[in-house]
Amino acid sequence: MKVVLQRVSRAKVEIEGEETREIDMGLMVLIGVMDGDTEDDLKYITEKTAGLRIFDDENGVMNRSLMDVGGEMLLISQFTLLADTKKGKRPSYIAAGDPKIANAMYEKAAEIFRGKGIPVKTGTFGADMQVSLTNNGPVTIIIDSRNR
Repeated sequence: MKVVLQRVSRAKVEIEGEETREIDMGLMVLIGVMDGDTEDDLKYITEKTAGLRIFDDENGVMNRSLMDVGGEMLLISQFTLLADTKKGKRPSYIAAGDPKIANAMYEKAAEIFRGKGIPVKTGTFGADMQVSLTNNGPVTIIIDSRNR
């Protein structure tokens, strides 16, 4: 499982050109579920993401987590994070998890974050989405559960 975290002052997703969901200060999280990911990968990613100290404290030092600052999360499923670009010019997505399993893990991730008291807004799995954000810092972090 792989996530890209972006510390944002605001972020929004427009789904199928009809519905918009947005957050203010917090994290924009892109999540990709790989073939073979388990509950252990999900636990690792959600714990690491929720507790990662990438928000400034009173001294301007990145020493506070999303939960510490009471921030929001915009969680977007994105299988393209798992692109293999080793050969040729067209990415391969063979490592992406089965859509039914990936969607279930995506939904469970949102549930876990909400259980930690984080206000979470989500995209729609498999939908055409337009995401925009203001990256605060900029701070962008990549976490891969297979590189722990």
